[in-house]
Amino acid sequence: MSIISSVEELEAIYGQPGEASLVKVAQKITPEYRRFIEAAPFAALATSGPEGLDCSPRGDLAGFVRVHDSKTLMMPDRRGNNRVDSLRNIVRDPRAALLFLIPGHGNCIRVNGRAHLDTDPELLASFTVKEKPPRSVIVMKIDELYFQCARAIVRSELWNPEHYVDKKSLPTPGQILASMTESRVGGEDYDQAWDARAQKTLW
Repeated sequence: MSIISSVEELEAIYGQPGEASLVKVAQKITPEYRRFIEAAPFAALATSGPEGLDCSPRGDLAGFVRVHDSKTLMMPDRRGNNRVDSLRNIVRDPRAALLFLIPGHGNCIRVNGRAHLDTDPELLASFTVKEKPPRSVIVMKIDELYFQCARAIVRSELWNPEHYVDKKSLPTPGQILASMTESRVGGEDYDQAWDARAQKTLW
């Protein structure tokens, strides 16, 4: 096993980045980057805390991450399982990152910055969907953002329906839970009830 243990060793293998990969980095939201953010219905939120790193999927109607100003993004925290891993991290370590994906589009947007949680009633109300406001809003101050080229999505054929995986070939959440709890939690009843439960608790 040959382990790379220094930046110098790494750069000897990969060389220096091209000009385009450096000049694409912005310290504020440009009009072009804003169009990507407002078109995205999905983002992965990365946070850091004392227990380590976490990456959480976030999805909503396109444009669910609001551009407040050229240095600030706002994202409602919609209903979930109440683990609040990302939120626990943010209140202890503000460093955060977002990766925006747009269905059918190869390029994605990466954002790095620092976040905090806001529970101002008027702000929460402004994110109401189907009469349900979020319980908090993640406010992110941007340090940098840039687009990621499409190679990873092209290689993975992420948006190609011919490569979609048959759901029946993978274990269901109910099966995973049953396996981990000796059938105390989960099972077929859990899977059958999930769709109806999710529709009632999306927002």
